[in-house]
Amino acid sequence: MTKQELLEAAKKAAAAPSCYPGLKTLIEAWEKALGTPDEHAAAEKMLAGLEECVTDIDGLIAFADSPEGVEVLGGEAAAANTLAAAKDAKAKGTKYCICPACTNGAILLEHRHDLGC
Repeated sequence: MTKQELLEAAKKAAAAPSCYPGLKTLIEAWEKALGTPDEHAAAEKMLAGLEECVTDIDGLIAFADSPEGVEVLGGEAAAANTLAAAKDAKAKGTKYCICPACTNGAILLEHRHDLGC
């Protein structure tokens, strides 16, 4: 995967409403470090943040089926829709949460070697 494709995935992850603010900061720091001697260290920090924040599909299913999930997702109907979508995604082989932050974060994790890490 090219550096430009990785940068686009990073930007999409950081722009997602579901992106944790601390992770957004790490992604932005990596973007600023591109092409500098600090790029590798910033990529390592970003990847560590992604490893901590990117949720697997089973984690999303459990969250959507919990009282906290109902509250955060905006009510019973929204949580039920998320749960159904997550179960459908899992049945199709999806490994990670289907929100834009996790989907794009997973791209970065899966292509860490293209980041030089």
